[in-house]
Amino acid sequence: MPDFEYVRVATVEDAVATVSGDPGAAYLAGGTTQLDLVLKDGVFAPRRLVDVTRLPLRGVERAGGTLHIKAMTTMEELAADPTVVDELPMVREALLAGASTQLRNMATIGGNILQRTRCRYFRDPAVAACNKRRPGSGCAAVAGPARMHAILGASEHCIALHASDLCVALVALDAVLHIQGSSGRRRVPLTEFYLQPGERPDLETVLEHGELITSVEVPPLPANARSGYLKVRDRASYEFALTSAAAALVIENGLIAAARLALGGVGTVPWRAREAEEILIGAPADEPTFRAAAEAALHDPFTVPGTAFKVELAERTVVRILQTVARIEP
Repeated sequence: MPDFEYVRVATVEDAVATVSGDPGAAYLAGGTTQLDLVLKDGVFAPRRLVDVTRLPLRGVERAGGTLHIKAMTTMEELAADPTVVDELPMVREALLAGASTQLRNMATIGGNILQRTRCRYFRDPAVAACNKRRPGSGCAAVAGPARMHAILGASEHCIALHASDLCVALVALDAVLHIQGSSGRRRVPLTEFYLQPGERPDLETVLEHGELITSVEVPPLPANARSGYLKVRDRASYEFALTSAAAALVIENGLIAAARLALGGVGTVPWRAREAEEILIGAPADEPTFRAAAEAALHDPFTVPGTAFKVELAERTVVRILQTVARIEP
């Protein structure tokens, strides 16, 4: 077990100052991912872990229809929130599909947003070739077993998958992050928060060292919108997605008046399928439209032998969730 200092802070300002002033410090919240990376996998060895679980950053509030989710809120608490239950089925379904009950009672929303990839090559320090862990070393996954890896936003530099279910729904909903750092506060749309790997897979988000996510702002869907989340996996529980999709539709007189679509299980980041949305809006809510949208969502994949199957599976996933949300029998 690596040596580290454990620090508990009382205010957001203290937390930010402590981590910002120490390059070897990192935040610790629910710990369901961070402790794995540090204590079990040995991927990182921070000199100081700053516990933020006692900060006043827990709870869900609603103002003017917008949902404000504080970062220390647990997945289970958010899944039980009345607004989420009644108005945001895609969020609730993504939360319930994302982890076991035990983990949902520990894992925080901020931590879920910041969770690291489950790529086996990244999480095994014995693997030398990992551009995300050791920039410039290569990507072992490209030539190795890669069934649980990405096909969108991927390249020969990195095919590590972003594993969050919740973030797929939040991306579809145009969620915005509230972030506090040593230089002040800022708001960042979740669609702009994650960085595709490009030639620097080690750079995953726009967060600066010491910045802390304090809350998530989720704008409301139209009152007549229908939404849902579909996760395809090898077993029914406690398993990461092979493919997934979050969708919301407004249907008026048989035509799609508004559409939101995001994909999981296939992207290096939670993937907003904007080209598919353009096809959906104004088109009939029927299977031909859904299939055209699915093809647009997966139009330019980067596949290796282990991930090629995901193209068709993801297209089928998109069609099925759109049929389900539109209440059309397959």
